[in-house]
Amino acid sequence: MYAVPDQTGKFAVVTGANSGTGKETVRRLAAAGARVVMAVRTVAKGEQARAEILAQHPYAQLEVRRIDLADLASVKEFADGIIAAGTPLDLLVNNAGVMAPPTRMTTSDGFELQMGSNFLGPFALTVQILPALLAAPAPRVATMSSGTANYGRINFQDLQWERRRYSPNLSYAQSKLADLMLTRHLAAVAAERGWQLMSTGAHPGYTRTNLQTAGASLGRDKPKRSLLNGLDFLPSQGVEQGAEPLLYAATSPDAVAGGYYGPGGRFGLVGPTATARVTRRALDTTINARLWAEAEGLTGVALPTSVA
Repeated sequence: MYAVPDQTGKFAVVTGANSGTGKETVRRLAAAGARVVMAVRTVAKGEQARAEILAQHPYAQLEVRRIDLADLASVKEFADGIIAAGTPLDLLVNNAGVMAPPTRMTTSDGFELQMGSNFLGPFALTVQILPALLAAPAPRVATMSSGTANYGRINFQDLQWERRRYSPNLSYAQSKLADLMLTRHLAAVAAERGWQLMSTGAHPGYTRTNLQTAGASLGRDKPKRSLLNGLDFLPSQGVEQGAEPLLYAATSPDAVAGGYYGPGGRFGLVGPTATARVTRRALDTTINARLWAEAEGLTGVALPTSVA
């Protein structure tokens, strides 16, 4: 079991904090002494998760705040609130996501739901919250990708699946490859500008959470079995183990800028955290920069002049 280093005095934000790897990440950060904002879409579910964590760790410093990563106005409101409080942000954990809705759905801003929620929303949050991060002495951004990034493709001519026949699985893979490219490019930007910020990435392997069914349930009474939620024959693990690569990326003194971490056991799906292979599509710095520029154009969010 990965032991989170002492986080006393640290201030963290974790998205998707009411369940799964997000809730486990919050629990272990708070147990190690961090003050954590649980960033959730549904406040009632966030408060329930907060109560469950407090039952285990009565002295945990937890606050629930609303953010909808599928709504750029909500993302901006959340980031503005963190910055206005004036507390340096030591850690941003981009964990929230949606997996494989059966039909093409869109965000409040008209983006395909997975590209919008899994990549463009976290991109906008990361960039808009940078002033708070860069006010901290050694800030980190840890972003959750997925093993599906290995077969993801960035289709710059059709990022939103408007021209092609929508594929739940390939759309998910594209969005998680985009997250890995975000991780790598943010690390490059930080190095180029001399920021102390460390950008890292992780994937959970095959971890049993509600993600496999929550996305597949959208628009249906029951989740449709698909490639991503019907892999019962493969080795899988519980959320305690599955959250560890993300916790390692977020807190380990041995993590490196641009590093990518995942389970080191069978097929890279289970087991203790190890360095994960970065698909060559996320190693192309020119393409990573192009995707970043596309994201700036789509979201209207760019590096603020005060930190650029």
